[in-house]
Amino acid sequence: MSDSGVHVRLTQKQDYQFDIHFGDGIPVLMGDEPAPMGEGKGPSPVQLLAGAVGNCLSDSLLFALRKFKQAPDPIECDVHAEVGRNAEGRLRVLSIRAVLKLGVSAASLAHLDRVLSQFEAYCTVTQSVGQGIPVSIEVIDAQGIRLK
Repeated sequence: MSDSGVHVRLTQKQDYQFDIHFGDGIPVLMGDEPAPMGEGKGPSPVQLLAGAVGNCLSDSLLFALRKFKQAPDPIECDVHAEVGRNAEGRLRVLSIRAVLKLGVSAASLAHLDRVLSQFEAYCTVTQSVGQGIPVSIEVIDAQGIRLK
């Protein structure tokens, strides 16, 4: 990722459906609010936020392990965004919980303790989102052993 920023353009299709244009030959993605506001024909803004957090964490963990020439593939990530009302009664994302699962046993990976202590700090999206929304992160291996 460059230090110069990212540009995304949204154009309304109808009602709450927006085409999200990323540029550079990347396919357009349609976002939509769930019913009753929208039709749920695309991911909602909260789903996109949760996806961005999970994608960035997964990338960061994979990059950190590959720096040590480790192969944790395939990595999976489940993200749950809790939505509720704030003091003013407005809907907000109250917290995000991400669970990353390695595709291999922890015993087969070298330098895992070091990676687990550092990879979050390099996740641009999660570190940014975490300044306003509590984000909890767990990492488990292929056998279901919780590592973090």
